[in-house]
Order: sequence, then structure tokens, then C-alpha cells
Amino acid sequence: MRGTGVALVTPFNKDLSIDFDALGRIIDHCIYGGLEYLVALGTTGESVTLSKEEKKEVYQYIKDKTAGRIPLVAGLGGNNTYELIETMKQFNFEGYNALLSVSPYYNKPTQEGIFQHYMAIQEYTEVPIILYNVPGRTGSNMTADTTLRLARASEKFAAIKEASGNPEQFMDIMNEKPAEFDVISGDDNLTLPFLAMGMSGVISVIAQAYPKQFSSMVRLGLDGKFEEARQIHYQLYSIMKGIFMEGNPGGIKYVLSKMGLCQNYVRLPLAPISKNTEQKLEEMMGLLSVKC
Repeated sequence: MRGTGVALVTPFNKDLSIDFDALGRIIDHCIYGGLEYLVALGTTGESVTLSKEEKKEVYQYIKDKTAGRIPLVAGLGGNNTYELIETMKQFNFEGYNALLSVSPYYNKPTQEGIFQHYMAIQEYTEVPIILYNVPGRTGSNMTADTTLRLARASEKFAAIKEASGNPEQFMDIMNEKPAEFDVISGDDNLTLPFLAMGMSGVISVIAQAYPKQFSSMVRLGLDGKFEEARQIHYQLYSIMKGIFMEGNPGGIKYVLSKMGLCQNYVRLPLAPISKNTEQKLEEMMGLLSVKC
């Protein structure tokens, strides 16, 4: 999981059915743009609004469309441990290289509860697990101590996507982690400084719109070429933040729609971004085209 991965959106038609043609265009755009791997049905993919059958169709389509051209990660998480285990028992792991599994949300488990949740699910996967800490969404933070405890407890835990936004927490993990355990950024706008701390890459949102530019920045950072990487970072900086002005994936879907890659539809309870934010994003896209 070194380099740039992308948390794919799930495009919808006007009737809110899944637009598989658009999903195919985005996948090709990402692969031709030089990304290292793709994530199916993470948070950006609006997985919580898809039925079980729709999720199966999306996992299968992404696997078929990529056709082995790029590694794949399946987003598979939940706040009901035993229901998640049943889902994992039925999941077809063929074609997927890893799972991205979010820390249990809403329940606000203790650190011991988070640890036991992950230890339970790791028994039922055929591929490595990327832990996912995103307290802004889950309502609870998985501490550095819990992350390190998991990393040492089972070889199934290959990495963590850290989206707490806390540099000290990142450094605590980096300082004591096992050598084979990777730390991946979950925040586009913090990726470059976190690469300087030793992170192995990012699971990005903006990179599915600008894969060539963003993945080039990450590779430069991984190679220690920070002066060159910094130039790209600041070219992308405004729009990296801008797409989250009204949450995710409303912003990135609008940008992708302006690029002709998908239509601008989300499922309730999400709503399309406001006209004011649309205008700001269009201005950012215009400036970015000039800078690049």
C-alpha cells in the first residue's frame, strides 16, 4: 500500500440507480493517471446507502473493470461485529488484495472494545486488513496505543489509514510500529507533511479527479524530493480543501461531473452541494488548469 490509493465514488444516474458506465470511466481515468491502487466502497463510495445486492454488484464490477491492472482494496466495515463477520464469511476475496475496515462507529466503544472488534474480524479474512481511524465520522478515536497493540497482535493487520488529523498521534505510531506495518494518510491536504514523517502514502479523494498530479506529488515525497513535491501540493491545495466544504462526496462528485466523468447525484441523507460552493469549486478548477 505504498503510494496513492483512491477511495472511489459510486456514481448514480438521475433515478439514483448505480451508473456503472461512469464508474468505469473513473476507474480508467485513475489507472491511466498512474495511481497505485483503488479502494472500493469506502466512505466516499456512499456504501452505507447501498443495498447488499448493490454492494456485491459494485465489488464485482470494479474487479472486472480493473482486470488485474491495479491492486484493489475492498471497504468492509461496520459497528455490529457479528454481522460484519457474517458478511466477511460470504465475501468473495478473489481479485482483492486487502480490506479497509473502519473502526466501529456510533457505538463509541472503549479502546478494549475496538481492539476486540478487530481481533474478532481478522479471523475471517483471506487478505490483509488496513485499519481505518476517522474519529470525525465514527465518534471515537482509536488511539496510537490501540493501533500499535493491534499491529503487534496479528500479521493480518498490515496498515492503518490514519485520518485523525493529529500529527502527534501519527508520530507516536510511526515511532513504535513494527517495520512491516504501514501508516497511510487519510487526509489529502496533510499528505505531503505526513510523508515527511515517514508515512507510506495516502488513500485519497481528490486524486480520482487529478490522479497524475496528486500521485506525482506523493511519489516525489516518498523519494525525498520535497521541493518539487511542494510545488504540486500548493497547486492542488485549495481544491483539496474545497471539495470538503460541504462534506464528502458531494464536492468530488461535482468536480468529476464538470470533467464529464459522472453525473452530480448523491443519495439521501446526503444532498448536492450549494450553488455557492459549485461556483467556488469551478473557480478553483479554473485556477488549477492554469497552474498545471
